Amino acid sequence: MDINLTGFIPALLPVALSPGASFTLAMNSALCGGRKGLLKTLTGTAFGIYTHAIFIGLGITSLLMASPTLFSILKIAGTAYLLWLGIQLIRSGLNAREMVFDSSGAAVTLKDAWLANVLNPKAIMFYLTVVSQFAGSQGEIGHYMILATVHIAVMSAWLIAVSKVLIFSANKINTVTLKKVVNIAGGGLLVIFSLSSIWH
Repeated sequence: MDINLTGFIPALLPVALSPGASFTLAMNSALCGGRKGLLKTLTGTAFGIYTHAIFIGLGITSLLMASPTLFSILKIAGTAYLLWLGIQLIRSGLNAREMVFDSSGAAVTLKDAWLANVLNPKAIMFYLTVVSQFAGSQGEIGHYMILATVHIAVMSAWLIAVSKVLIFSANKINTVTLKKVVNIAGGGLLVIFSLSSIWH
């Protein structure tokens, strides 16, 4: 097995630890639904990562990249979806009320997190250009699944740690203010991510 885990982890860390769509959705879920809300987002994101691993392992991603029309359609769909999610978060922040952890009130569903990951052109490019370099010369689907599992483990550990700090801090500061700041700032970041993908 010529999978390169030791090289993959340093290449993964900047991507997994940087604030992006998954980070924004996870923080919103932790605020709205507590641990259950966070778990939904982490599970949806994990399904998205595994979806990328399966697609690249089967060669579907390469076919998609070979068709500029199909990739453009995916890019537009992903941009529109992130934009919609960003606007929803901003609206939620503007209408924030006293925080009660309730998984039924979480703004982000498992499906939202999965779609945000699967439709993200940056995630597609990451798996095609970076992850493929560490999957071995044969590029077996099992190798991609192992790398995806490492990706999920690193991302989940990071987001759980950050959300614990966030939830802990909610006991010490005004929860309405915290929710407003996180949702409006997070929604703004998603809007920026979606708009920046149009120009790149």
